[in-house]
Amino acid sequence: MSDHVQNWVDVAAEEDCVEGHAVEVLVDGQVIAIFHEQGEWFAMDGMCAHQGGPIAQGHVASGCVTCPWHGWQYELSTGIQTINRQPLQKTYAVRACDGRIEVDMNS
Repeated sequence: MSDHVQNWVDVAAEEDCVEGHAVEVLVDGQVIAIFHEQGEWFAMDGMCAHQGGPIAQGHVASGCVTCPWHGWQYELSTGIQTINRQPLQKTYAVRACDGRIEVDMNS
């Protein structure tokens, strides 16, 4: 049995995050980027590990996001940077529930 205590936080309306794009939300002072890609939901730290670029404004394709500032790419599901294969972006569990998007801030 896991000791993980879930902390689901309502962050946005499902309709606000269009397929292939992202929205940026603020939860307890933390910038989170929410992605809707290929029918799935993803959430990660909204500030690029490289120099703090706005990840939610990046290009989303093939399960990755490219930071608009310097082109660093991260896998949406893991936060792994695609060149050095290091998990540089924190990711969060995310779900759609009754038309709302929720993020588990303890994940």
